[in-house]
Amino acid sequence: MSGAEQFPAAVYAETVLAVNFADAQRYFLEALLEIHYAHTLMLARQGIIPVTVAQKCLEGLDSLDRAELARARFDGQYEDLFFYVEGALERACGAENSGHMHTARSRNDIDITQYRMRLRRELLDLIAAGNDVRRVLLAMAQAHVATIMPGYTHTQPAQPTTLAHYLMAVVEMLGRDERRLQAAFATVNRNPLGACAITTTGFPIDRHFTTELLGFEGLQLNSYGAIAATDYVTETAGAIATCMVNLGKVTQDFLLWCTVEFGFLRLADSWVQISSIMPQKRNPVAFEHARILASKALGHSQSVLIASHNTPFGDIVDSEDDLQPLVFTMTAEALRALRLFAGIMPNCEVNVARMAERANADFLSVTELADTLVRSEGLPFREAHHIVSAAVRELRGRYSPEAMVDAVLSANALRTPRAVLLRALDPTNFIKVRRIPGGPAVEPMRDAMQGAEGEIAETRDWLTSKAELLAGCQTRIAKERQSLFA
Repeated sequence: MSGAEQFPAAVYAETVLAVNFADAQRYFLEALLEIHYAHTLMLARQGIIPVTVAQKCLEGLDSLDRAELARARFDGQYEDLFFYVEGALERACGAENSGHMHTARSRNDIDITQYRMRLRRELLDLIAAGNDVRRVLLAMAQAHVATIMPGYTHTQPAQPTTLAHYLMAVVEMLGRDERRLQAAFATVNRNPLGACAITTTGFPIDRHFTTELLGFEGLQLNSYGAIAATDYVTETAGAIATCMVNLGKVTQDFLLWCTVEFGFLRLADSWVQISSIMPQKRNPVAFEHARILASKALGHSQSVLIASHNTPFGDIVDSEDDLQPLVFTMTAEALRALRLFAGIMPNCEVNVARMAERANADFLSVTELADTLVRSEGLPFREAHHIVSAAVRELRGRYSPEAMVDAVLSANALRTPRAVLLRALDPTNFIKVRRIPGGPAVEPMRDAMQGAEGEIAETRDWLTSKAELLAGCQTRIAKERQSLFA
């Protein structure tokens, strides 16, 4: 190998630097420029650089052609986008001015700051999309409080419930996903700027000032951890993974419900595809796409965790340029899955009659028959269970309420009226008596829906406040410039 070779080697430039340059343009250019503004204003405010120099630097930033920066091609002259922009600033305001901008900072803390600034926006989009799914499912539940359906355990019919009960379980589950994503946002939205390479600086910088300007909600305090820790990414990946697992479970159910064998749901024509050969086919591909998008996001989240696993606790490229695009692929696929799911659901036709038919079959209400024997006969539940179980076995799968009651009465001396036993087998009664919190009866469902409405509104307000915080970055920078140069 020739000792005259210079950095970067051609293959390294092609396979690493050119790719990372394009990724940085796509994901971080806006954040990088905002960091330049905020840091320069802070240096001037602290008296670390002259105000006149800061003003020339800021004017140089103003003069940069954003569109040109975004479409620039990597040519090997500059190692990365940071140095490319630094070169553009030297040409705009002179190296004697722009060189002051890098006082008391490093690419290390700049990189982590811009990663967090992009990721926090992704999280807001995901939380908004998840909240929209909750809103859509809540509206559907409110329309189906009285829609009786079978509940399933071990993939087998278990007990009668309502479609509202099922949907509110999903709304509640997605609410937990929402809170996990909000917690991830709180972790992400902390400012590492000022950590410099890893030990801060001897210059009297004001980290709280850049925190305020850039819309962070606190410091990522310890400078070593600000550079070394990747839990802001892994926490986000974990929250997204859990959300996608949950979404996938529900999507799988709905795909089954769309089958002819179930017949519970029917998608509108705009959401199904026909076969190229079979004229009768109505393929519910929208749900299939939602399922695979959720699975892809889950897969990317696991890739993020694996890429971060067993890496040193320090500045390392494993958690930088090559990891970040994977993070944003994960968030993009998760967002697609949530948005698609929210779009599908209002276009589902519920086969109420088919659901009721299945809820009235297969011995689904016999738990309440055993409960009735406990109440009316004073039996221990286990004995009542044995009586009902024996009757189920006697009928050999041929269920009818009348036959069930006949089997129970013929084998046991009971004082409970036949009408009471028959009512116990009515799915409507089964649901009506389950009035405790969390049950499918109207009263607990009404309470759950009111609670969900409040949570959805709270999240909507939270999103508005966070969006305003982030959107105010340029306004805060402009106000500080006006104050500094007045």
